[in-house]
Amino acid sequence: MTSQRPLIDAVRNAFRTPDGISPRILVVGDLMLDRYLWGEVERISPEAPVPVVHLRHQSDRFGGSANVAANLAGLGVNTFIAGYVGDDAEGQRLMQMLTESSIDSRCLVRSYTRPTVTKTRVIGGHQQMLRLDKEIPGQYVEGERTQLLNAVLDLLSEEPIRAVILSDYAKGALDPGMCQAIIGAARKRNIFVLVDPKGRDYNKYLGANAITPNLRETADVLGVPIHDVDRILDGAKELRRRLGLDFIAVTRSEHGISLIAQEFTKHLPAVAREVFDVSGAGDTVIATLASGITAGLSAVEACQLANAAAATVVSKVGTVPVDREELLHETERENTVSQADKICDMRLLLRRIEAWRARGERIVFTNGCFDLLHAGHVTYLESAKRLGNRLVVGLNTDRSISALKGPSRPVIHEGDRARIIAALESVDAVVLFDEATPIDLIKTVRPDVLVKGSDYTESQVVGAAEVKSWGGRVELIPVVAGRSTSEIIDRVASKTIEAKKVASVTY
Repeated sequence: MTSQRPLIDAVRNAFRTPDGISPRILVVGDLMLDRYLWGEVERISPEAPVPVVHLRHQSDRFGGSANVAANLAGLGVNTFIAGYVGDDAEGQRLMQMLTESSIDSRCLVRSYTRPTVTKTRVIGGHQQMLRLDKEIPGQYVEGERTQLLNAVLDLLSEEPIRAVILSDYAKGALDPGMCQAIIGAARKRNIFVLVDPKGRDYNKYLGANAITPNLRETADVLGVPIHDVDRILDGAKELRRRLGLDFIAVTRSEHGISLIAQEFTKHLPAVAREVFDVSGAGDTVIATLASGITAGLSAVEACQLANAAAATVVSKVGTVPVDREELLHETERENTVSQADKICDMRLLLRRIEAWRARGERIVFTNGCFDLLHAGHVTYLESAKRLGNRLVVGLNTDRSISALKGPSRPVIHEGDRARIIAALESVDAVVLFDEATPIDLIKTVRPDVLVKGSDYTESQVVGAAEVKSWGGRVELIPVVAGRSTSEIIDRVASKTIEAKKVASVTY
């Protein structure tokens, strides 16, 4: 089992290294300024068939490698940045923002031949109406390249840098010679190198420790159709070997991250969230991944954390870096799901099971009506949970209970029963089923352990043969004597009758 505790501790301790030192991470790449012009659209221009946006306010945000650095700073990491800004107002604004975020910019080079890369987005309401890009692509002049490389090499020799991130946006900062010089210098000092790649020439990343392409980028570099995920991931294995990488983390949007290492390939599902804007999610992933690795997390654990971090930023509009407190909340939320969130439909349940299994957790399943919850139920569920790591409870709907036990049952409505069961600490997920038996649900969940009470024999347990067929086991838990819903109902009815008799005699 892979516990969430190391992930929570890493975030809570601001990603300090195993020896208690606050890590220093250097980002090298293409800095950008993301400018947003916010307004409202109320009419179409009489001059041309275009909307008129009434400007309300302007906001500036980090873009490109500057956003990677902002994510690191937001996580509490000592952050350094290297790259180019132009001799213009946008460059001045970007420098000011870096200072305000406590990002060390000593390695920035002012270019007098190129402007600061700036993307200006016009937003009408919540809809992006237009984007204006200010940039000159291509390799920087030799004098500026030499100045940047020397600044990076000097920093690596002066500061105890723990990781270098090459944030490549194909704007000219990271040409092949620059990449190889930085990777070589970092590896000589045993510094971990991660790359967010661009383009089709991945040879310039030869010798790095890890790369984090998205699915489309991976498909493009391999020459494989993007819909053929199996071929893409198979090709990524050979790409990892050819480039001498420790691992490749292929980001797959709503499908999470596929982690490809020499020993294994793991698919880590995304954290379910409503998505408003995926801008900058890749920056958040590589920043969190680097922070986790320097804090001593495994690649799998660091990717799990990166998934949680990405979930916090895609729920916001525009490029927004992750915040450490938000990530801590997200990680703790994933570790201990709130009571109401435990009630799942089938789609959500399967996503959670996929995430639990990716962490090596054992799934226990049981089912029942759980009408009038009593001490016997609580003891039974606590015992079931001890047989694994996650307990899924299949709960009969009202209709199915009435079909089984007659029109007078259930006493408690299915929504209330689900909410009460979800409030128990031993329960991790509750899902309603309407069929006469839970066999279809069991086949879908495919639990490692199937649990029923000892008042059953194994031959009477629905799904027993199926669970054993895929290597699971069946457990019969002793029931608490004298505790049942029927007995409670009978006692209540008996006492009601007695009370009526007494009332009649008294009257």
